[in-house]
Amino acid sequence: MSELGLILLGLVTGVLASLLGIGGGIVFVPALVALFGFDQLPAQATSLAVILPTAIVGTIVNYRLGRINVRLVSGLFLGALVGGFLGALVATNLDPLILRRLFAALLVVAAVRLYRKTELTATAQPGEIGGDG
Repeated sequence: MSELGLILLGLVTGVLASLLGIGGGIVFVPALVALFGFDQLPAQATSLAVILPTAIVGTIVNYRLGRINVRLVSGLFLGALVGGFLGALVATNLDPLILRRLFAALLVVAAVRLYRKTELTATAQPGEIGGDG
C-alpha cells in the first residue's frame, strides 16, 4: 500500500469534504476499496476514523465565519451519536457484499437527488426554492 497514495487520497478527500460539504466517506470508501484493495467494512471504519480531523477543522473555520446554527447542532449531535453507534453495530453484523451494495445504492440515490435539485434550481425563478440551493 503506497503511503504517498494514501496521503494524496487524504488530501483530495479533505479538500472535497470541506469544499463541497460532503462526507469524506463518499470519496474515501470507494477509493480504499477500488484503489487500495480494502474490504468494505475496514474501508468504512477507516473512513470514519480519518474524517474526524477534517470535520474538526471544517467546523472551526465555519464556526468562526458564523455559518453554524448552534441550536440545531445540539439536537443533531445527540441523534448522530446514537445513530453512529447503532449503525456501526449493524454494519459489523452485515454480510460485506450486502454492505457494499447498500453503500452503492446510497451513492446512487444521493447523486439522483442532487441532480434533480440542481435542475430545479437552474429552472426556478428567484424565491421559488427554499434553502440554500
